[in-house]
Amino acid sequence: MKILIIQQRYGIGDMVIFLPYIHAISKKYNSPVTLLAKKSSKAKEILESDEHVDEIITLDKDKDGLRGFFKLSNELKKKNFDKVFIFNSSLRYKLVAKFAGIKRIFQYPLFRSKDNIILSAKVFTEKIIGETVDSEPNLKIKKKDNLDKNFKNICLGISASGPTKRWDINNYIKLCEEILKSKNCKFYLAGGKNDISLINEFKKSKPGKNCVSFEKLSIKETLPIIKSCDCYIGNDTGFMHLAVALGLKSLVLFMDSPVMAYGKYSSRIKVVEPEGEEDSTTHDTLGKDKISFEEVLSKSNEILI
Repeated sequence: MKILIIQQRYGIGDMVIFLPYIHAISKKYNSPVTLLAKKSSKAKEILESDEHVDEIITLDKDKDGLRGFFKLSNELKKKNFDKVFIFNSSLRYKLVAKFAGIKRIFQYPLFRSKDNIILSAKVFTEKIIGETVDSEPNLKIKKKDNLDKNFKNICLGISASGPTKRWDINNYIKLCEEILKSKNCKFYLAGGKNDISLINEFKKSKPGKNCVSFEKLSIKETLPIIKSCDCYIGNDTGFMHLAVALGLKSLVLFMDSPVMAYGKYSSRIKVVEPEGEEDSTTHDTLGKDKISFEEVLSKSNEILI
């Protein structure tokens, strides 16, 4: 049986969150699936060794618009899919599937404007396969063997998709200085080329004397390193979701993103919200200056035990 799954959201975190449902569909039909996903989701790097995914089709710009519609539908038609699972409410993808000749089309209700990413995917998948699906994501990646176990290896999530979602780098430096007073630690700075100024600032600090930066690494190259760390501490960012899927206890600072969608799907996630918020941060909370340093430090020490 040939199965297509369409997951068109942009982020790495979104890709990770959908993993349990992709895996559940593959297991139900005893067949690896083909995934249609955006390049920005880094699906090809994240799922390269995933036994439940045998092919990833990139949803790039040349598949936009009317010409892109027919290009995509013709590409899918050649692959002779038996079923498609569409994890969105877009009429476009339903029509693409029909033009591609796919007989069995499963999709969210059309034209729905808002949803909880976890709940919608869970309800959709469970209704179709007739089984309960655990929302805990799991990535099978081998650890990097050469991390020094005499240290607490901390994946430090200093990056974020925007400045309102990023705790000040000086707060992270201060946090690491406090942690170092009682523990030997090595810090792995989860950030990329766009975070060079933050990375350099950290490197100049006392904790920066014992740190490794991801700035020149691909997502694929970071996965074994993250897997080998003891925990993740940092912002709500793609690296956090990867850490969770790789089995790490994760302390996540939610200051301007929906905690109920991105912070509650895994038992591995412990959250810190701005003072006055409780399971209530959204995309317009703008609370990065209201994160309690004392709470972050206390909860950091808890997950480092």
